[in-house]
Amino acid sequence: MTPALTLLLFSVLLLVSALGLWLDRGRRGGVIELGALVVAAPLALIVVAPHVNASWAALAPALVIALLLRARDDLLHSECALKLLWVLGPAFALSCAGIALLTITTGTTVAAEQWSVIGYETEPRMLWTIALSLSLLAGVVLLGGAPFHFLAADLLQGTRPWIGPLSVAALQVCGAAWLDARLHAIETLPEAARVVDTLMGTAAGVAFAVGAATLPFQRRPERRVGTLASLNGALVLAAVSIAHSAGGRNLGGLVPGPLWGAHLALALAGAGSLATFLPVSQREPTSAPALFRRHPAWGALGLYSLASLAGMPGTPGSLLWLAVGRALMVSSRPLLLALLAVAWVSAFVSVTGQAREA
Repeated sequence: MTPALTLLLFSVLLLVSALGLWLDRGRRGGVIELGALVVAAPLALIVVAPHVNASWAALAPALVIALLLRARDDLLHSECALKLLWVLGPAFALSCAGIALLTITTGTTVAAEQWSVIGYETEPRMLWTIALSLSLLAGVVLLGGAPFHFLAADLLQGTRPWIGPLSVAALQVCGAAWLDARLHAIETLPEAARVVDTLMGTAAGVAFAVGAATLPFQRRPERRVGTLASLNGALVLAAVSIAHSAGGRNLGGLVPGPLWGAHLALALAGAGSLATFLPVSQREPTSAPALFRRHPAWGALGLYSLASLAGMPGTPGSLLWLAVGRALMVSSRPLLLALLAVAWVSAFVSVTGQAREA
């Protein structure tokens, strides 16, 4: 991706956040609240950066928590900040413990060298398998894979529309970067690649199944958007499972990059803003929200963003769903492909029902 395109995407994300913050400033502290963009700018940079360092994975949650704790009188913001601390804190601790075990076992901190050392040494297989599993935990949590899928829904429901979508996108981009960095060149050790294939495939399958099962029972629009975001995280887990497997070397570039991050942030911003105007689902039809009576064009744009998250044909998001599905078929993973199809059908039905309510 060219520097000009990176700068353009960064400017668009920052402009969207600034617009949302400007519209929300009246209920907070006036124009001075625009100073929060100083913390939002690094999050936007993380989303569109061509090469995200794995160390940024700890920076993004810290920035999100800092933004949430600014409004100390907002109970929902405080609750979201506490949940991030409670979930991500132990996840990073366990992942760092796994990395430390791999370092002690191999004598090097470079991931590519660790697999070579493990391939030559006769260390117990259980030791490095447990260490590898622990080292990947932080990435799975950041991507919102089940049973941690509630993080994205809580952030989108409990935070302001200008901060929630950007925060979720930044966390998921960092999760993908964490997994990609930890699994660099793991294909050189087929035994470790098979372990990763099993771990990431299982995580993706569980995420698809849980997302498909919970979507029909979500009554709040914000939580539906959050569940769709977690399904996008499941797509990344499936892509990582394929790209870093012993037979996935010819599928390079499958792991989403900056364009996916920018699309995710913009789609979540549109769908998240729309969700604030939609009523809680009822059994009986109600009157159309004020947004669609007064500003139907903006409402339609929000619905398009929601459809893109669900991978409906004709939207940019469908390209990721199609690419992962095609890769699963080529790599002969019928069970994971079936779970992806079930998740897509559930997302399609959910978005169609949301459009009908709107």
